[in-house]
Amino acid sequence: MDMLINMVRALINEKYDTFKIKSIGGYFHMSYFEAFLLGLIQGLSEFLPISSTALMLMTQRLLDISIGEDFKLAFETFLHIASVLAVIFYFRQELLNILQDFWSYSKEKNNDSKSNYQFTILIFISTITTIGIMTFLETNIGETFTTPETVAVSLITSGFLLILIEHGLSPGNRSHKDLTWKDAIIIGFGQVASLIPGISRTGSSLFLALSLRINKQTALRYTIILSIPVFFGMSIVKLPELIRSYKETQLLALSIAFITSFLSALVGIKWIISLVEHTRLTFFACFCIAFGSLYWASL
Repeated sequence: MDMLINMVRALINEKYDTFKIKSIGGYFHMSYFEAFLLGLIQGLSEFLPISSTALMLMTQRLLDISIGEDFKLAFETFLHIASVLAVIFYFRQELLNILQDFWSYSKEKNNDSKSNYQFTILIFISTITTIGIMTFLETNIGETFTTPETVAVSLITSGFLLILIEHGLSPGNRSHKDLTWKDAIIIGFGQVASLIPGISRTGSSLFLALSLRINKQTALRYTIILSIPVFFGMSIVKLPELIRSYKETQLLALSIAFITSFLSALVGIKWIISLVEHTRLTFFACFCIAFGSLYWASL
């Protein structure tokens, strides 16, 4: 295992050493190819029931990709914004209808617009729950759960969670019209679980939503749309630190990762919708268990 990892590292360093990202403090150990690779992984895995954070950490460790601390926040934030823009683009017509109905019901109390009005309020409740708890935990706990051992165990746990989602939970029949503020808070907690690398935001939120007897289509739609205000909200919270960490010399690497993440996130969204509709999460369960086990073996 170690020999294979070292061979991959050597190949990447040899072929892409001339494309290192310059910084005022020297060179980061990341090439433009690696920026592309991390953008691809982030975008594809963001909405799939596998932890994008865990895959990013594993890739950086296994390929010896070092992101400077003053570059890390800007890089991660840009990738998340790219993923959110992909959601907005993919659901653009549905989001427009939701906003129009919200405005219509706010002004005229039109019953035809009531369900989307309530949906928007519930998304807001979930967002406040998620951002509030995540900000508190990140401030007080930091990166306590980012150890390689935690990542490996969490990935394996996520795998068994996906098996439970597919084979252990009976299908519910509650639609978005049946959701309550309590459901919104509980699903918001599911988003918080993704602070632990290896725990999928999509997987944990789906598990809680399906446990509440919400049907799969509504659970997935709610989870993905919720990512828009959550990611933007967390970016605003981190904006002062983000501005301090940004350097013009990083613009090309950020652009490469951003575009790659946006395009691959579109693929990931389409993929997860198809998989949930056809109940095919076992593949990702096996993926999480296998990669978690391999990662543990490499420690």
